[in-house]
Amino acid sequence: MKLRGRPGLAVAMGSAVVALLVFYCALSGSQVLRAIAFYSPGRIEQQLYKLDVGWPKRPEYFTGQTFCVAVDPLHDLVYVAQRGANVPKVLVFSDEGNFLHAWNSTVEMPHGIFAVSTPTDTSIWITDVGSGEYGHTVKQYSPSGKLMQILGTQGKAGSGLNPLQFDQPAEIFVEQTGEIYIVDGDGGMNNRLFKLSTDFQEIWLRGENGTGVGQFKIPHSVTVDSVGRVWVADRGNKRIQVFDKVTGEWLGSWSSCFVEDGPSSVRLTTNEEYLIVAQLNINRVSVLAAPPIGSIGDCHVVNTIQLADEVKPHLVDVNVKTGAIYVAEIGAQQVQKYVPLN
Repeated sequence: MKLRGRPGLAVAMGSAVVALLVFYCALSGSQVLRAIAFYSPGRIEQQLYKLDVGWPKRPEYFTGQTFCVAVDPLHDLVYVAQRGANVPKVLVFSDEGNFLHAWNSTVEMPHGIFAVSTPTDTSIWITDVGSGEYGHTVKQYSPSGKLMQILGTQGKAGSGLNPLQFDQPAEIFVEQTGEIYIVDGDGGMNNRLFKLSTDFQEIWLRGENGTGVGQFKIPHSVTVDSVGRVWVADRGNKRIQVFDKVTGEWLGSWSSCFVEDGPSSVRLTTNEEYLIVAQLNINRVSVLAAPPIGSIGDCHVVNTIQLADEVKPHLVDVNVKTGAIYVAEIGAQQVQKYVPLN
């Protein structure tokens, strides 16, 4: 059953501890969901985002489990990857929410998706965690779905470096320079973070299974900021770890914000003032204060969007031009768009 969830919005009232607003929505007029926004004692939260209830214009195009979403801000496009039998694996929408087209070439079980766009070239990268002939790979596509590059050994899980092998690679982040960051280990044998050069050669590799500094337990999402820090959602260890993008040196970690559930996704807002973090098992999207240059410091929650039960936000992306947040929800089988209020 596909559920269309609607999040709660804050109503700040002096020193009130909890504010809630119940939203109703229905699929075919029958399913009602409740969403509540939770707030910590002694803290008044300012609402930062609102739901764009009209995006997409025709949600019936979501026919599978929507695992990931990627924004191409240069061309105002949104790519959604979904799983399921006999469903198109990649859906393409305009930023306004119009469905444009779909493609399904050589994608088995998409997990993460990333769009990198320059004035001269656009690529869509997908991590494929399938166990069939196309799985355990990271693949580069043209915007129309033409397969351009395969990283890893198709259909074969492994930890090798020559040739490069993956086991359920979770997500990829590609800088405008073409340098690539991959978190490899959505529950497979590997728990590691790669940095690759523009010609797909290893620059550095960090991580192994464990709970110590620089170790991972299901590294699930990765992003890079403008001051040279690599942020990794270390989901199984309920923390975010931070590394130097040039050397791979460990810079710090956050865990105090993730007592209830580990982070499944991490992205930066346009001005890099905040980190947007999804927490799948508690159906929450949190806005965290991003530290300036220097010490990583402690984790601070600025705002939360509490989604309905079983919505399960998996991975998110941010339109760096408009500031809009897109949330891929595998439980609700939809992508929702949130727009900044200022």
